[in-house]
Amino acid sequence: MVILKGNDPMIKKGISLLICGLIGIIPMFAQPDSTIVIDNDIQLIHLQDSIYVHVTWHHPDNFGRFPSNGLIVIKNGQALMVDTPMDNDKTGRLTKYLKDSMSVDLTKVIIGHFHDDCLGGLGYLQSIGIESIANSRTIAKCKEIGISVPSTSFTDSLTFDFNGEQIDCRFFGAGHSFDNITVWIPDKKILFGGCLIKSGNSTGLGNLSDAVIADWNFTIEKIVKNYPVIKTVIPGHGQFGGAELLKHTVELVEKEKNK
Repeated sequence: MVILKGNDPMIKKGISLLICGLIGIIPMFAQPDSTIVIDNDIQLIHLQDSIYVHVTWHHPDNFGRFPSNGLIVIKNGQALMVDTPMDNDKTGRLTKYLKDSMSVDLTKVIIGHFHDDCLGGLGYLQSIGIESIANSRTIAKCKEIGISVPSTSFTDSLTFDFNGEQIDCRFFGAGHSFDNITVWIPDKKILFGGCLIKSGNSTGLGNLSDAVIADWNFTIEKIVKNYPVIKTVIPGHGQFGGAELLKHTVELVEKEKNK
């Protein structure tokens, strides 16, 4: 295992809003072949080629320290980010590390839904001119509640070429939130499910304040139908895995419905 140590700045005050409910998913990640430790709060975990999971830790006043996942796709010296860290500070530190230590310029960010663990750092990225892509439902909600608004909208699906890597953004239906999307990298068979998907050791669905439980399992079933061969599934929090995470999420939804 290769571990690279970056700068180690003071940990900033945690954000008080817990977005995705993390009971049962706090255990440390099993370390893969290559992990870049940027500082105490930020890691990059290598998946394949130049694709990484970005993991950032947060410590809100009302909850213990917990991780959130995002994705970084690097092609030809440019990076695409899927979901920001939960605040501008960590987002800035991650972006600057890509530039200063990896010679990579961040050019786009995809926002998975309207919660802070997807767009808490959007203000910083917009201040440096990064294009932000989101579902039209997410954009409408951001305008409604007065937070940073992504710049590029799509309704049900958006497919684009990122320097030779196809990226598919899809809204399959409601679940963790009314606006949650997935990001699919077909050539690598990588699915970023965000908070719509639960990690394998999650024992519940977590924060249901914006959930649409009635639709959640049907949304997952649509994903399974559209992507029958998946190599890696990345949930919003906790250990990533394979297609078994989709089945596990459905089981948790059914358990919640039967309460």
